[in-house]
Amino acid sequence: MRVHMAPPSVTVAPDAQLADVVFADDRVDGDMVLFQRRSAASWRPVSARQFAADVRSLAAGFLAAGIQPGDRIALLAATSYEWTVVDYALWTVGALPVPIYETSSAEQVRWVLEDAGPVAAVVERESHRRLIEDVAASLSGPLRVWQIDGGGLDRLREDGRDMDDARLLERRRAVSADDLATIIYTSGTTGRPKGCMLSHGNLLYEVRIAIDGLGRIFGQNASTLLFLPLAHVFARVIQVACVEQGICLAHSADQSRLTEDLAAVEPSFLLAVPRVFERVYNDAQQRARAEGKGRIFAWADRTAVAYSQALDDGRPSRRLRLAHRLSDRLVYRRLRAALGGRVRYAISGGAPLGTRLCHFFRGIGVTVLEGYGLTETSAAATVNLPHAMKIGTVGPPLPGVEIRIAGDGEILIKGPILFQGYWRNEQATRESRTADGWLRTGDVGALDEDGFLTISGRKKEIIVTAGGKNLAPEPLEDRLRTHPLISQAVVVGDRRPYTAALITLDTEALASWKRAVGRPEQAGPAELRDDPDLLATLQTAVDEANTAVSRAESIRRFRILPVDLTEQNGYLTPTLKVKRALVHKDFAADIEELYR
Repeated sequence: MRVHMAPPSVTVAPDAQLADVVFADDRVDGDMVLFQRRSAASWRPVSARQFAADVRSLAAGFLAAGIQPGDRIALLAATSYEWTVVDYALWTVGALPVPIYETSSAEQVRWVLEDAGPVAAVVERESHRRLIEDVAASLSGPLRVWQIDGGGLDRLREDGRDMDDARLLERRRAVSADDLATIIYTSGTTGRPKGCMLSHGNLLYEVRIAIDGLGRIFGQNASTLLFLPLAHVFARVIQVACVEQGICLAHSADQSRLTEDLAAVEPSFLLAVPRVFERVYNDAQQRARAEGKGRIFAWADRTAVAYSQALDDGRPSRRLRLAHRLSDRLVYRRLRAALGGRVRYAISGGAPLGTRLCHFFRGIGVTVLEGYGLTETSAAATVNLPHAMKIGTVGPPLPGVEIRIAGDGEILIKGPILFQGYWRNEQATRESRTADGWLRTGDVGALDEDGFLTISGRKKEIIVTAGGKNLAPEPLEDRLRTHPLISQAVVVGDRRPYTAALITLDTEALASWKRAVGRPEQAGPAELRDDPDLLATLQTAVDEANTAVSRAESIRRFRILPVDLTEQNGYLTPTLKVKRALVHKDFAADIEELYR
């Protein structure tokens, strides 16, 4: 059994709470640009002074509306400046924001409202209001709802206009580090989401230890564009880190404008889930092929990976350095420009990115730092650092966090970042921990001699073939998704004679492929699933993925599904994780076909 821990390097005072930094003297009177906020046609700066005023006036409104310490307030909106203001206003008065993904179905919203029992809700638009009100009416009756684009926050501010500052100060100072700050619901890949209770101390320790270790990223003139949903703990922690450290933060919720927003904001670092990096790579590869530059991109791709690998092994050779310089002029600069031009570091979490893509991005000049954590660990428990990283791992534990590998390979965690338990679910809380207080993550991994953690897969998702071979599906799936034509991949084979895969096709890449080979424009995946040319193209992706595993673990057959797996059709969680049980159930006939 291997255990690793670095001593803590930061502290959180017992009376600390998240909103304290907003009202610090240097912030209230400061001209520091803390946000870039999109207006109708441009971005405008928001100073720390203005942010403090916005938080104070909204907190006064919540106080005037009778919001009490510990009250839960549902928050259903896109990632935006308004979300951040609402978060900090509620923390100021000791209330608990309960985020709901804006893409949630009525059933998912019903469960959160039923379980969390909020006294009110803040929503972004009319459709959100109708959804909340309809669900609430069928549960316990009408719920107070403030609609952002309907002027609801402005009316709240007006109601609190005469609120005494002393009352606000008293309420804020009554909140301590041990008090709950939020309830964040898990993605629910294996059942109903559970509400993770995170305290002010949990989040403050998480961001302070991250800032301490990632100083090269969070330093002077740092900025970021946040486009992940703030309902996710990963984005929420970055929001808090930016406010805590004084990093300029911009919000973007419109994926169709992301490239435009990146060019306008020019962030110095980004955070994203692996699928974002996969799409950046696939889109660049597809665009190069469409322009007749596929061979140049392929050469530059190999050069980037070789250059990054050489950085680990020692100084790159002179020939490789020359090839890298030429690749930079031909390919890499355009890729960095697509990310805004200033990005040199990115933080990836939520799922494994894959070793090859990590090397590719570092080779083009954008180092992706992979980390690992859960909602139950206030986001990251481990992370690679600019000055201490090993590609292929998710880094060492954050200082003050202990990682232990159990006898069956399960990763166990202890530390100040551990959540307070599941809301109104004592049984699940008990089951989540060992008798001596370690969090059971459900993930399988290993620690090397330097304390760097490698993730093998989910304990419940390990495939055991009929021949007794144990296989983690994620590494194969990660490699398959790097092919431009592949949107999602689900590896199967539990108690089967060999490993196989279900594959879905990327809509845009498929359209390009059909034009290139002369297939009918209207032909979809269902019509093309047996097309020999398409199958041959996909076989190259399968063959490449199989190079990462032994013959006994390799994918022997694959089948194209007639539809993609998306959040909209219920096969992906809001954090883009595949709901494997549902895929296995709904596509059982396709799986059976793989073994005929």
